[in-house]
Amino acid sequence: MADAPATGGGFPAQDYPTIDPTSFDVVLCGTGLPESVLAAACAAAGKTVLHVDPNPFYGSLFSSLPLPSLPSFLSPSPSDDPDLRRRSPYSEVETSGAVPEPSRRFTADLVGPRLLYCADEAVDLLLRSGGSHHVEFKSVEGGTLLYWGGDLYPVPDSRQAIFKDTTLQLREKNLLFRFFKLVQAHIAASAAVAAAGEGEASGRLSDEDLDLPFVEFLKRQNLSPKMRAVVLYAIAMADYDQDGVEPCERLLTTREGVKTIALYSSSIGRFANAEGAFIYPMYGHGELPQAFCRCAAVKGALYVLRMPATALLVDEEKKRYVGIRLASGQDILCQQLILDPSYEIPSLDMPCDAPVSNLPRKVARGICIISSSVRQDSSNVLVVFPPKSLEEEQITAVRVLQLSSNLAVCPPGMFMAYLSTPCTDAFTGKKCINKAIDVLFSTKVSNDLEDHLEKNSEENKESVKPTLLWSCVYVQEIIQGTSGTALSCPIPDENMDYRSILESTKKPWCRTINLSCSLISVLMKSSCLEIQLPNMLLIMTPILQSKSKLAKGFVFYMTGLSLKISVPYYSVPQSHGKKYCSKGEPFTLVRFARFLFD
Repeated sequence: MADAPATGGGFPAQDYPTIDPTSFDVVLCGTGLPESVLAAACAAAGKTVLHVDPNPFYGSLFSSLPLPSLPSFLSPSPSDDPDLRRRSPYSEVETSGAVPEPSRRFTADLVGPRLLYCADEAVDLLLRSGGSHHVEFKSVEGGTLLYWGGDLYPVPDSRQAIFKDTTLQLREKNLLFRFFKLVQAHIAASAAVAAAGEGEASGRLSDEDLDLPFVEFLKRQNLSPKMRAVVLYAIAMADYDQDGVEPCERLLTTREGVKTIALYSSSIGRFANAEGAFIYPMYGHGELPQAFCRCAAVKGALYVLRMPATALLVDEEKKRYVGIRLASGQDILCQQLILDPSYEIPSLDMPCDAPVSNLPRKVARGICIISSSVRQDSSNVLVVFPPKSLEEEQITAVRVLQLSSNLAVCPPGMFMAYLSTPCTDAFTGKKCINKAIDVLFSTKVSNDLEDHLEKNSEENKESVKPTLLWSCVYVQEIIQGTSGTALSCPIPDENMDYRSILESTKKPWCRTINLSCSLISVLMKSSCLEIQLPNMLLIMTPILQSKSKLAKGFVFYMTGLSLKISVPYYSVPQSHGKKYCSKGEPFTLVRFARFLFD
């Protein structure tokens, strides 16, 4: 990687490094997740890549920040560059309370609340590209809770969970069993048809059912309103009211709902050391862009942080952008320019593929520090407030993700909580966020009440709400990416996962790389050794077990080089994996060899 200057932008040109060469195939400004994935894919495809960022850290709008740095990032000072302005998508920032010390031990995600399905495409990208070597995950072991009728209920998302749920009546259990069995039969039949390439299979839902609104399909299965809320908002992850009198802004079809349920069910049990369907990156989501940037750097991409872009270079004859001017005054030429969505790209009077919307989409977000868990026996848990559960006017779901210190995002004994809900105006969105905060947490109690709470805490722990120590509520505008002569990547959206963002990222990929191969296939090629290693182990095992001088010399040579070839726990042959992999511990060749000689 290129050395970055010790201080940020706004310094004399001579304080910036000189970049050599001055021409690249692809230049990217901003190290958000879409830009980082594209950089890794372009580098793996053999393109020359320059990746710059005006910030001293990776992640851009997808970063994880120390809490003291959060206010200045959400409310930045205006840009001094008249030629290439940057806009902040954040507004209506309100904070309350005091951050407990040491404040730098708290890490805030700009994209929260957000999770990864264990079977998600983002996880496959990390595994196949080798990015999983640079990031660790933990499961959301507390599962999902649904707020219904003033109480929190566990979401019965599997056969075992339905059987154990004591809050469900026998009829509700039977109907829910029958529904999941019907969906699983459709998923299995669809997979069989896809594998065969043609034909029909029994068990598939009809096209008429698949095109129905999902809520209507659930009503046909005689599911109660509570069970419909479980399926719609806690499993299918619908954002808008699906069962209201007024037409829904985004009505979920049965086809879309079943697709998400299929992803949810395939995520449960994919990894031996992950409970439930969701995982979360250690140290926050800002680790994901860094992982892909490291993959790109290994493939030859050049990185320069603290390097603002001040202007775009234009070919006036062809009416296209051909490069950027950096804060150092240096001009960099390129075949393709990709910017993060905070840059305002001047129009060249060329057609643009960005959708036009009179009403911009927004998402209200909240970040909280709380004193205890919302569920006493869980460290990390997701809470879902369906539409109309907080107030009658609520038309969108509110989701809350609680994280603990075992994810290294806060000190022991405290918890971080992230909230979000889609909205069209700031007032409505922030109102829903604050309502959810009031329901889940209590404000900081006075000294007179603290003694009373301590006396009763042992007798009635479940009824005591976590104390809210600090909170920040703000609104983020969802800026649409553009695909003109300079490409603009997608911004963090209102969804709980990265599916929509990765799908939008594929569009600039197809334009950048004039090849028939997909984004995933290129990243998979960059880590073929990881795929072949389990097969290599079957051959190497008897050789190493022979304990010959040659084998010992090979092990010591590898140890001296500190060679580490990481393989996901689940992908190692089961007959060997349990011998040398502890739960949650990545396999290394050196550790395996040492085990054989112990």
